[in-house]
Amino acid sequence: MGAQIIDGKAFAAQVREKVAGHVAHLRQAHGVTPGLAVVLVGEDPASQVYVRSKGKQTVETGMNSYEHRLDASTGEAELLALIEQLNSDRDVHGILVQLPLPAHLNEDLVINAIAPEKDVDGFHISNVGRLATGQKAMVPCTPLGCLMMLREHHGSLSGMNAVVVGRSNIVGKPMAQLLLRDSCTVTIAHSRTKEIEEVTRRADIVVAAVGRPEMVTGDWIRPGATVIDVGINRVDAPEKGTNEDGSVKTRLVGDCHFESCAEVAGAITPVPGGVGPMTIACLLANTVTACCRMHGLAEPEGLTA
Repeated sequence: MGAQIIDGKAFAAQVREKVAGHVAHLRQAHGVTPGLAVVLVGEDPASQVYVRSKGKQTVETGMNSYEHRLDASTGEAELLALIEQLNSDRDVHGILVQLPLPAHLNEDLVINAIAPEKDVDGFHISNVGRLATGQKAMVPCTPLGCLMMLREHHGSLSGMNAVVVGRSNIVGKPMAQLLLRDSCTVTIAHSRTKEIEEVTRRADIVVAAVGRPEMVTGDWIRPGATVIDVGINRVDAPEKGTNEDGSVKTRLVGDCHFESCAEVAGAITPVPGGVGPMTIACLLANTVTACCRMHGLAEPEGLTA
């Protein structure tokens, strides 16, 4: 296996350290403590794990964590009233509504009710527009994490050929915008792209964000290219045996077939332990950035796009 493994876990720890340093500086020099409010509606098990982890890491970096857990049956008016309250709370600098929401709630309506300057997920239509037009925006956490890892590995990305596989609003599109801003030549490939293997083989950087297990294989990758695997897919792993209830055990895989891609690539992120840990680290970074912008203070270096 020739590729260098990009350790997202170790890099995320560095980002959290920078965040904690800046939080301490804000508190000492300006008497300000960044605050992150997370809203969870319902009992989705994966979301509960995420929210717990976010709350824990928020506190560990010295920030204030505000958790709002609402019943799955919560109505739209009640949720919007809570968001309005958080929008006007001066101690809250970042607001995150954990997705997915129960089916009876309109996700777009809820996301766009968050004040854009407190939208640390970067999903508000104003932030999407600002990012696309090169203005100062809150940037979605996963693409921001990918960008940070690419900058760390390559230094400058200027002039590099980048292919983003996947066109979601959460990863694919904002990732392409960020790479454009760093002067890459960017192609977005997706399910309808003709001869997709040929397209990706021309890339210096491949970001895989399609949500299909191990779709990208080594023969899609140009020798020496950098591969960022955003996918987190749970697949059956019969070799691990069965659970107590008789169901087959599972394992996590990315959107890239790791072994074959790692044979060819110059550098690659693993799954798990690659992009995943960076997402929460960038959420914390975004909260500090939002706090600085709200108070007219210098933004932390190396934590923004």
